[in-house]
Amino acid sequence: MSATHQTVDYLDLDSQLSDEEKLVRQSARRFATTEIQPLVRDAFNNGSFPLELVRGFGEMGFFGTNLEGYGCPGMSSVDYGLIMQELEHCDSGIRSFASVQGALVMYPIHTFGSEEQKQHWLPRLATGECIGAFGLTEPEFGSNPAGMLTRAEPDGDTYILNGEKTWITNGGIADISVVWARTPQGVQGFLVEKGMTGFSTSDLHGKLSMRASVTSSLAFSDCRIPSTHVLAGARGIKAALQCLTQARYGIGWGVIGAAMDCFETAREYCITRKQFDNKPIASHQLVQEKLANMITEISKAQLLALHCGRLKDAGRLKPEHVSMLKRNNVSMALDCARTSRDLLGANGIMDDYPVMRHMANLESVKTYEGTDHIHTLVIGEAVTGIPAYR
Repeated sequence: MSATHQTVDYLDLDSQLSDEEKLVRQSARRFATTEIQPLVRDAFNNGSFPLELVRGFGEMGFFGTNLEGYGCPGMSSVDYGLIMQELEHCDSGIRSFASVQGALVMYPIHTFGSEEQKQHWLPRLATGECIGAFGLTEPEFGSNPAGMLTRAEPDGDTYILNGEKTWITNGGIADISVVWARTPQGVQGFLVEKGMTGFSTSDLHGKLSMRASVTSSLAFSDCRIPSTHVLAGARGIKAALQCLTQARYGIGWGVIGAAMDCFETAREYCITRKQFDNKPIASHQLVQEKLANMITEISKAQLLALHCGRLKDAGRLKPEHVSMLKRNNVSMALDCARTSRDLLGANGIMDDYPVMRHMANLESVKTYEGTDHIHTLVIGEAVTGIPAYR
């Protein structure tokens, strides 16, 4: 039981959106409400991603939303953020699927790929005909991707790839994976197709979070990559981090949707739930304080996301801005989920309500694509000029 899906807009943020942006949000919301929401609870409980949604995502322009050409929608970064918000209002795992497809697969091909690679892959990824994954994290190296052990050795006009990646969203269902490996010339991005000899995947089971999302390990054993599958422009760890910056931006918007759902669920519950002299618990001061704190933090997160979106569309958004966006907004959403669970009492742990599911998902969102600790250090370096990663 989610709350009635409406915009949580205490500060009249809608006045800062164009008619086009509001239409994009409304279209995404309608699709999320009618097509995604009915599937989410069972998908989470069953630990499965609803693949039947993929082509609909493509038709709606949810993949590579803010990329130009090659069948991509070519919308603004604010449009993209609003779509991610509506998807995560349903579930973080659902938003993560679209985020990986667009920001971590289509973006690097669009930015670093050859014309042939763009022409071949981007239209298929935009429609959902093909699914993509991003292979950077390794079993021994998460927050320190520069320490990766996966290697690609040149052999004539091919590379021989050996190593392992893990915690890879979409890995087990992907047709194409953007994989990062160390070569004699430095870190390089490669396109690894499903079915290539020496490439295998295995899905991770037993997750208590992001259960409506496929999470996998990728293994490479003398996997031969032809030169046509090298992302020639994706050289160095900075190229990989550039991709992550795109995805983190979407996360900063997406988690607002989860916070909205938690807040509205708690607000409606507190208005209708009666205790002590048959009064709604929303009439009590301690309850109102929690609701006031939540709506204040959501409003601040909305303003931060919108400003970052405007900066991005103007070409002025910096990685440290995105670190602040992700760090602040994920923390805010997780606090809202925990507070909402508290307000719902015992009902808060039941899957009749979305709060516990959002809370579990957000525990992972806080960690992936840069933990809050790493983003703290990114911001710290930006304001002091001194790196403190060791």
